[in-house]
Amino acid sequence: MSEAGISLIKGLYESFCRGDIAGVIAGLTPDIHWRVNGERSDYPLFGAWNGTGEVEKFFAGVAQHEQFSEFSPKEFFASGDRVFVLGRYAGTVPKTGRTFASEFVHIFTLRGGKVSDFLEFNDSARFVAAWRG
Repeated sequence: MSEAGISLIKGLYESFCRGDIAGVIAGLTPDIHWRVNGERSDYPLFGAWNGTGEVEKFFAGVAQHEQFSEFSPKEFFASGDRVFVLGRYAGTVPKTGRTFASEFVHIFTLRGGKVSDFLEFNDSARFVAAWRG
């Protein structure tokens, strides 16, 4: 599963970078549990998003609230049904014009050849500072 899992996740990143959110959603289970560290009251993309409909809303929020100047998944590791990705992103929050930059860790759990759980860790304080101006 490790190489197949890494290949699946790389394909989802490629879809995201092309703006093909439908392609990302197609790689998720209907009951996906999508989480980004932090509280939604601090930044609109933090918190939990359950099911593909909510994940679509998450990606609509990404398009609305973040303009990336860099999105770089760099290292991929697989263990059992999980794929771990280390990377970096940077960009601007259009609402304030302020920039953010952070390393990230993405943890994907796979079930039946699709992502059933996603967990992101980042430097949430940088997003909050950019959001609040």
